[in-house]
Amino acid sequence: MDSPHFRRILRTAECYIECGLKRVWTIAGLWLCLATVLCAKPRVVAVSVDGVVHPITVEIVTRAIEQAQREGARLVLIRLNTPGGLMEASRHTIEKIVASPVPVATFVTPSGGRAASAGFFLLEAGDVAAMAPGTNTGAASPVAIGVEMDQVMRRKVESDAAASLRSLTAKRGRNSALAEKTVLEAKSFTEKEALDNNLIELIAKDDRALLDALNGREITRFDGTKVKLDLAGAEIVAYQETIREALVSSISDPNIAFILLILGALGLYLEFTHPGLILPGVAGGILALLGLAALSVLPINWGGVALLILAVTLFILEAKFASHGILGAGGAVAMVLGALLLVEGPPEMRIHLGTAIGVTLPFALITVFLVSLVLKARANKVVTGEAGMIGERGVARTALEPEGKIFVHGELWDAICSTKLDAGARVRVVDVDGLTLRVEPDVRP
Repeated sequence: MDSPHFRRILRTAECYIECGLKRVWTIAGLWLCLATVLCAKPRVVAVSVDGVVHPITVEIVTRAIEQAQREGARLVLIRLNTPGGLMEASRHTIEKIVASPVPVATFVTPSGGRAASAGFFLLEAGDVAAMAPGTNTGAASPVAIGVEMDQVMRRKVESDAAASLRSLTAKRGRNSALAEKTVLEAKSFTEKEALDNNLIELIAKDDRALLDALNGREITRFDGTKVKLDLAGAEIVAYQETIREALVSSISDPNIAFILLILGALGLYLEFTHPGLILPGVAGGILALLGLAALSVLPINWGGVALLILAVTLFILEAKFASHGILGAGGAVAMVLGALLLVEGPPEMRIHLGTAIGVTLPFALITVFLVSLVLKARANKVVTGEAGMIGERGVARTALEPEGKIFVHGELWDAICSTKLDAGARVRVVDVDGLTLRVEPDVRP
């Protein structure tokens, strides 16, 4: 039994057994992986576009699409609730939606929301367009930026926007002629009107109802390929904004950005005029940087910036010169006009008149008050050091012939007087020469 032949047979048997076990484990692993894949719920990445459309919107939508592709999601769901925004940012966002490797559904939600102006373009960019009950869309006419457009320029801008929208809706198989009227005639539509006129494909009360309606639906993508959506029991995964995106999005409203900037400027000014307070300087620096960060993603009108600088200058001059309020009033008018002109864009992107006035009046009063305090403090007599001794009055303790001792400011000093004075005479300091005071008779009654 211990022969070489028997040992060879035993090793061969062990080898077959080991190979068999490996095959069993390999097959079991494959079946487990297959079961995991088959049992995994399909994923849908959802991202919200709330408020105005600006450059951060492009970044958020782009990263949401990248996340969907990375995680193998079946669909990207873009929730829309926007009054519109910057056309350039909208164009870039549309480019990302159209080029998305993952199908995209655009959905105006919740009830009471809207996708107006630039938001209508985003709605029509989706592979599937849907709206919730009680929402509306449309009114996509371009709005003049900064100044009123003449008729020729308006026609050019409207023609360009209409052509872009026709191309977009024609590829999606929607009503191009009616979509064009949202630009040329500023037409708006309820969710039912949009569905009846083939501007959208579905009306759904919420995300889950929309996914249920899309399950098993075959859609045609922008490049003409057809995709059947398998969304049975789909898991909705919300796109997680980065800290930067969340912060800039929350303060990107021009009104909030303007308030932060003015409060920051006020805090910094308070620190410069009253060194050592620390808190106003720290808080002012943070607020000013936040305001600048928010404004950096918005189109700025440098005429508005110049007016704001002029306003601050006039407030400072008002405290320095007696203008009977003319400089202060001019500063207030300049700040209001500067605020209204600061951001170039449609009405929803601009600073409101109420915000401009509500910020300007307190800022003007506080600034003039602080500047007046500084000027008064500088006009006051110096009470420390050598300069603080000038003008002080004292009494001669010895005769001044011309040198002697005087008592002034609670101390005994060497003094020189150009006039001979007896002990007990009253004197006034006119100069300081090292540790010796130069005095003259005090003729004050």
